[in-house]
Amino acid sequence: MNVLVGAGRAGLVRGRIELRQTFTNTADLWSYLFPAVLLTAVMVFMRGSSVPGMNFQLSSLTLPGVLGMNVAFGGLVNLSQQLVTEREDGTLLRAKAVPNGMVGYLVGKIVQVSGMSLVACVLVLVPGLFVTGGLDLGAGSWLALLGVLVLGLVASMPLGAILGSLLPSTRSMGLVMLPIMGMVGLSGIFYPITSLPSWLQGVGQVFPIYWVGLGMRSALLPDALSAVEIGHSWRHLETVGMLGVWAVLGLLLAPVVLRRMARRESGSTVAARREKALQRMPR
Repeated sequence: MNVLVGAGRAGLVRGRIELRQTFTNTADLWSYLFPAVLLTAVMVFMRGSSVPGMNFQLSSLTLPGVLGMNVAFGGLVNLSQQLVTEREDGTLLRAKAVPNGMVGYLVGKIVQVSGMSLVACVLVLVPGLFVTGGLDLGAGSWLALLGVLVLGLVASMPLGAILGSLLPSTRSMGLVMLPIMGMVGLSGIFYPITSLPSWLQGVGQVFPIYWVGLGMRSALLPDALSAVEIGHSWRHLETVGMLGVWAVLGLLLAPVVLRRMARRESGSTVAARREKALQRMPR
């Protein structure tokens, strides 16, 4: 038990260091700022539009959905991308060689990805508060927002770990990005999901991105806005239930998939991947 606690503490330190390093890397800073600027610009352009049948800015409806997208997208994509990259460069193999090193590695990744998702949300939320209006910003709203953020990360990060374990290389990330972008399009982030055909509404509700977005909207929007949602309700119990189901499934499957992936890692497999990557480089 003491060994596991020590590995967890080492993971916390590792996660903080890796998170801090993202603020000194140009590529990471760009990944923070570009989406925030783009999404803020989208909300600015949407200020002249209203929710159908209501005198309420469409941009205000979009803001909490965008926050939900950042949470789910960060857990699914960031974690899977880092797992694939660090498996290829041998980082994962080095962690595996240390007693309980995989525990520390995973704790570090959870801390880093959670921190990155939180920063991404803040960079959208702060300017969004100035370009939108009519939000419900009471103390209860902030607590609900925090609760949805935590539950959304718990539901999405294990899925990201599974995807990262199954993908053969970083070149395969496109296979993940396209379906995820499709899920974003069906999740009601930028426009009420009730405007979609009923069968697409059903598809969108299967995935966690929709439920994280709905939870964010229920936290930040007035109760009157629930009229544009499915069933004219925020469906709090369904939100917690669906995200809880995804979290449980992910937490059950992720350790199994990660252990199988770690067992296959060896010095020869890392060397073979490097040799294959060198062969693809132009001469």
